[in-house]
Amino acid sequence: MQSPLSSLKFNTASGHIWLDEERMLLLHARALGALRKELFDSLGVERTRGLLVRMGYASGMRDGAYAVKRRRAGMQTNEAFLLGPKLHAVEGVVQVEPIELSIDLARNHFYGEFLWRNSWECEADVQEYGHGEDPACWTQIGYASGYSSAFMGTPIVYKEIECRAQGDTHCRIVGQPADAWQDEAYLNYFAPHPFAGQLIEYSIGLEHLRSSSTRKPANQPLAGASAAFQAAFELLRSAAGSPITVLLQGETGVGKEVFARWLHDNGERAKGPFIAVNCGAIPADLIEAELFGVEKGAYTGAHLARSGRFERANGGTLFLDEIGDLPLAIQVKLLRALQSGEIERLGSEKSQRVDVRIVAATNVDLQKAMQDGRFRPDLYYRLNTFPITIPPLRERRADIPVLASRFLQKYGGLYGKKPGGLTDRAMQELLNHHWPGNVRELENVIERAVLLSPDGEPIEATHLFGQRLPGGDCAGRVADGGEVVEGEGGEIDLVCGDLIERNVPLGTLEQGMMRVAMQRAGGNLSKAARWLGITGAQWAYRLKREGVPV
Repeated sequence: MQSPLSSLKFNTASGHIWLDEERMLLLHARALGALRKELFDSLGVERTRGLLVRMGYASGMRDGAYAVKRRRAGMQTNEAFLLGPKLHAVEGVVQVEPIELSIDLARNHFYGEFLWRNSWECEADVQEYGHGEDPACWTQIGYASGYSSAFMGTPIVYKEIECRAQGDTHCRIVGQPADAWQDEAYLNYFAPHPFAGQLIEYSIGLEHLRSSSTRKPANQPLAGASAAFQAAFELLRSAAGSPITVLLQGETGVGKEVFARWLHDNGERAKGPFIAVNCGAIPADLIEAELFGVEKGAYTGAHLARSGRFERANGGTLFLDEIGDLPLAIQVKLLRALQSGEIERLGSEKSQRVDVRIVAATNVDLQKAMQDGRFRPDLYYRLNTFPITIPPLRERRADIPVLASRFLQKYGGLYGKKPGGLTDRAMQELLNHHWPGNVRELENVIERAVLLSPDGEPIEATHLFGQRLPGGDCAGRVADGGEVVEGEGGEIDLVCGDLIERNVPLGTLEQGMMRVAMQRAGGNLSKAARWLGITGAQWAYRLKREGVPV
């Protein structure tokens, strides 16, 4: 039987333990026992029992999804199912001995009977309370039920028939479809507890009171939870109720047009038009006609008079994206329009008034552009009345889970799929990625992942970035004997294996890495040494030994 140890990876450098795509934790059993007792003392036995059962159920569902994945990869049904008991042993929870297991996926038939030995939960209960009249392995019962339910795709519930906490020689559990028990009181432990719901409702109500006492909630709030995002959004919120000209600054893909649309939708001009124009995407000889309109016969081919973006935005908002790419000749005419509120169509001598709110955006450093003579200072100061800088996604990583969730919902609906969220590893890869394309890149990655992932199942890291993941690999794995083996696994192994197959000598590889490091560091010896993880002295020695030119 395949051991789950093969999927367990340790990365002590980053502080991660991975079971396939799910993040794991090593916790002190005594600390969990103390928490268990505190729950008893504060919530009472019945409420605590339900809470522990449901906590275990959630954990079991995760491991059950792992077993289903292995089954679909070709593992025999019973073999795949028994990965769960092995995982429980690997996790230090309990030793599981199968007594009877009968599974028929086609008929939704399930029956399982197992012995539990060395249950941590039973030990914790006996140490604290001694032997009693009730079984004590509630978290583990929840786990077994959640695991089997995920594996079967239908509710499976276990009962602890014998338990050492009752004075029995061992713990014994029996699992079967939930309706086969005909025990509503017992099944109630697996349902959401009313007490928990009351606490949640109270918390939500309290939070609502707090927020409503400070400010009125914005309509259709933008997605973001980081302090950097919230600071930019507060500025945007402040400008929403006025006609002030806003200049949005930030890298490509940070969401400048999204900010502009929110500003329009939540301002006094919400019922008017929102007209967007990308100043960098229109040829220089056409930009004037696009902005200000054109009269019939103004140039060859102008057979009809046509309104420009200013006229179409009358009474609403004109969003001038990539304003830094606007030609100097057009900058003069734009400045006049902003100052006077009047425009002239190309080929016309008649001015007409327009009432538009200007929101400009740029990824160009306009101050440097002014110094270089590419942007007029008077136009800059006219547009820079209310600047808002939107930070890049790499500087507001707390926004990534929020944005990912919104994009999952968006593209799940668009493609008629129901994504099962993101695995822990997938989310970690999103958080680790540098995001040079910012929010736009994240949206594209999520859209691709929704298309690639099976309907109803969690999105994995390979669905996001393919086989070559950007976040690196684990520094160690667990061998079958239980020991941690350092320096194996993942993409590094693949690269090394490829080099060996190509018969690349170690010396050639070292020379190549040194040469590339020097090139990418622009000849900076200290920087190249840091990239290679060696000291300056080691670097100098290797350069001399290998004859690499400096």
